Amino acid sequence: MKFWPLIPRLILLSLLIAFLVSPESFEFLFKPLVQANAPAIYNQGSLASLTLLHVRMVFFATCAATIVAVALAILVTRPFGAEFLPLARTVVNIGQTFPPVAVLALAVPAMGFGNGPTLVALFLYALLPVFENTMTALTTVPRAISDAAKGNGMTALQTFWQVELPLSLPMIVGGIKISTVIGFGTATIGSTVAAKTLGEVIIAGLNSNNLAFILQGALLVAALAILVFDLLSMLERSLMKWKAA
Repeated sequence: MKFWPLIPRLILLSLLIAFLVSPESFEFLFKPLVQANAPAIYNQGSLASLTLLHVRMVFFATCAATIVAVALAILVTRPFGAEFLPLARTVVNIGQTFPPVAVLALAVPAMGFGNGPTLVALFLYALLPVFENTMTALTTVPRAISDAAKGNGMTALQTFWQVELPLSLPMIVGGIKISTVIGFGTATIGSTVAAKTLGEVIIAGLNSNNLAFILQGALLVAALAILVFDLLSMLERSLMKWKAA
C-alpha cells in the first residue's frame, strides 16, 4: 500500500518526459484550443531545451540563496553574531519587499538583458524561507541535547557540526523546498527581460493569442514544481525519521 502514493508522481513524470521528447504526439489535445491554421504545439524553439534551462536557472539561484541564507542563520544564532539579526532580517526580506518585475527593472540597467537579472530576482526571493527555517531549527534544538554533547567533551564547534546542524536538516530542507517552488513560478517572468525560461512559451502564446502555447508553458512549470516539491518532501520526511530514530 505504501507504494500507491508514488503512482500519480510516476504518471506525471512519465507524461512530462513523453511530452518533452515528442510534443507532436500531444497535438490532438491542444488542437481544439487554437484558431484554424495556428500551431497547436510551441514551434519557436525546443521545449526540452527551455525546460532544462528553466531548471538550471532555478537550481543555481536556489543553491546560492541556500548558502547565503544558511550562513546568515548560523551567524545570528551564535552568541557573537546575535547583534546582526536585524541586519540579516533586512537583507533576506529585500526580495519579499519588491515584486519580481520591480527587481528585474532595477537589475536590467546594471546587468543588461538576459539571465543575470532573473538570477538576481530568484536569489533574493529564495533567501527568506531558507533563512527563517534554518534559524528556527537551530534555535529550537533541545538545550538538554546540546548540554549533553558538551558534557561529553565536545567543543562548541563540534556540537554545532555533529549535533545542532544534523538535527536542523529537516527544517532546512523544508525552507529549500518552499524557495524552489517559488523559484519555478517566478522564473517565468524572467523571459520578459530575455532570459531563457519556459516563460518564453507563455509570452509567445500571449502575443499570438494562442491558448495552447500558454497552457503548455504553464503546465510544464507546474509539473516541474510539483515533482520537485514531492522529491524534497520525501527527503524532508526521510530526515525527520532519521532524526527521530
